[in-house]
Amino acid sequence: MSLNVIDAGMLSKMFLAGAKNLDNKKEWINELNVFPVPDGDTGTNMSMTVMSAAKEVAALENPDMVSLAKAMSSGSLRGARGNSGVILSQLFRGFTKVIREYDELNVPILAAACDKAVETAYKAVMKPKEGTILTVAKGAAKRANDLAAAGEKDLEIFIKEIIKEAEAVLAKTPDMLPVLKQAGVVDSGGQGLVEVLKGGFDIFLGKELDLSIDASPKAPVKKEGLAPNIEAQANAEIKFCYCTQFLIMLNKPFNIKHEMDFKEYLSSIGDSIVVVADDDIVKVHVHTNDPGLAMQKALLYGELTTIIIENMRLERDEKVSDMMEKQMQSTQMPVKTAENTPVQEHKETGFIAVSIGEGMNEIFRSLGVDYIIEGGQTMNPSTEDMLNAIEQINADNIFIFPNNKNIILAANQAKQLTKDKNIIVIPTKTVPQGITAIINYVPDVSIDENEAVMTQEASNVATGQVTYAVRETVIDDKEIHQGDFMGIGDKGILSVGTDLQTVAFQMVAEMMKDDYELISIYYGDSVDEEQANSLVEKIRAEFNGCDVELQFGGQPIYSYIVSAE
Repeated sequence: MSLNVIDAGMLSKMFLAGAKNLDNKKEWINELNVFPVPDGDTGTNMSMTVMSAAKEVAALENPDMVSLAKAMSSGSLRGARGNSGVILSQLFRGFTKVIREYDELNVPILAAACDKAVETAYKAVMKPKEGTILTVAKGAAKRANDLAAAGEKDLEIFIKEIIKEAEAVLAKTPDMLPVLKQAGVVDSGGQGLVEVLKGGFDIFLGKELDLSIDASPKAPVKKEGLAPNIEAQANAEIKFCYCTQFLIMLNKPFNIKHEMDFKEYLSSIGDSIVVVADDDIVKVHVHTNDPGLAMQKALLYGELTTIIIENMRLERDEKVSDMMEKQMQSTQMPVKTAENTPVQEHKETGFIAVSIGEGMNEIFRSLGVDYIIEGGQTMNPSTEDMLNAIEQINADNIFIFPNNKNIILAANQAKQLTKDKNIIVIPTKTVPQGITAIINYVPDVSIDENEAVMTQEASNVATGQVTYAVRETVIDDKEIHQGDFMGIGDKGILSVGTDLQTVAFQMVAEMMKDDYELISIYYGDSVDEEQANSLVEKIRAEFNGCDVELQFGGQPIYSYIVSAE
């Protein structure tokens, strides 16, 4: 017998089943995580995001569509971790904007909800890239609308066809992102979305499933033949190097013809082009080898602001190094807030930083940071963690320093969810960048000026980190053995060897440029002060034109973190 509508009770069960299916598959999805831009552990981040919402959904005794939509949206938004988790939460957010208006859902309503989910998720991402979870969601939404337009009413056929299309698009992701094809995997975020859909469909079909929410760890679910090919990823070609984004503050007309002409010009110098005109502002995104040409053309229409230029080759190389830490990340440290005293007295400006390590935390406190969220590469703080920190600070304006590229999107989401305070996210990707940014804060200038200066100064900081290899591979023509020390810089693996001090020195030597004046060295919890001083003396002797500073960082995993500027 066909079923043409879904009520809140059924949708609640479908959501819980989808969440649990993703949670059960998270370790397998982690194994697929070879996306060119560092994205943390996709399966873990998506699972923690959806399970945050599942807890709120499970707490509803007799849900109606309004309360269910609120639980799905609010729970996932606040629990979102990592880029993949934030995108998933935005898909839920868009989906629930439509369904909350109805008591029962049929094919046309669900198709409209799928459309809104995709629209909302794309808008939330500064640089949408095809071949990802976004592409899979878009393909599923298109199929949903095609079925609705054709007059399909049977929800079993409808959902089955959506999943079928999602899997078909997922299978094509390696053709959209060569690094996936070379590594022999599909996109991990897209796979996570498919698992959510499959779990929900199982309940719809009447399968008996345990829908209780259990926070205990699950055994990894492995799938043979999908181990990432690290060397293939390291050699993946990036045609256009610079991800370039900016806003045009219009002072001339910008009609449809202007927009088409501008897009055509951008197409001649790059790809991945997004141009969105909104009243007096035009948002621009392009991958190109010459950002200056794109900005020069844009100046014909107005003034530029919020300029962000990222070197995607460097990000790809950092991803390769991140993969070497996979084993270390499998024993993740829980995110927690450090000892923080809520700010009682009202003030104009406050500061939040993500950091880990006794010494690093103390440095941030000494620079005026009000609240420290402990976390980083081994565990990404959630949007909820950010919101809790924001709540503790009694200030009109609050700067957030994520200090990790996979935490920036969660910080931006916390900004969007905060209505009573002005949140400014400085997109710092490393702890040294965060330290430099806050050092450049000037109380007597405007918030906007401080944001611009801190962002610029942070981008001028080169960072190197020394850790150890967890498996054997070859990267950048360097043969790496398990247990070797590796010096990882902004351009990938800079040095490899069996002696920690030698590897650290070689890393610094590779990082150095003629105009650098300051080298800051932060030694971790596995290094004693005598060792660290020995490295400092050797660096001072070699680079006698630079000031060399030594600080105790106390950070785990990384024996040394070094910055040069």
